[in-house]
Amino acid sequence: MPFVVRNPSDGVYAATDDYVHAMEVTNPSRFLFVAGTMGLDAEGKAPEGLEAQLALVWSNIRRILAEADMTTDNIVRLTSYLRDPAYAQANQDARIAALGDHRVPTTAIVAQTLSPEWLVEIEVVAAA
Repeated sequence: MPFVVRNPSDGVYAATDDYVHAMEVTNPSRFLFVAGTMGLDAEGKAPEGLEAQLALVWSNIRRILAEADMTTDNIVRLTSYLRDPAYAQANQDARIAALGDHRVPTTAIVAQTLSPEWLVEIEVVAAA
């Protein structure tokens, strides 16, 4: 199933190196919609610190994807919910590390989380 990056070069601002404007999914047989995933351990506890939570978020996302026989290469859309705008760079760095060369449409939103200990939440859509 091919993914086709759609990054127009005129009439819209340029995409940066860490995301694409759009991803066309050609003939998918399956979609996986992953709920907002937090950096919580198996007992539902959030470690202290943004980096620790980001590491757990991505570990949790990889585990959920694996349940559907998918990897981060199957992600076609990603939305991050950050408790503080100061978390944007660390979130971007963690996303780039998790996705490698795979670039997807992404949005980051600053929002109050349901618990003050939850610093970041990420939801993804994957296709296969």
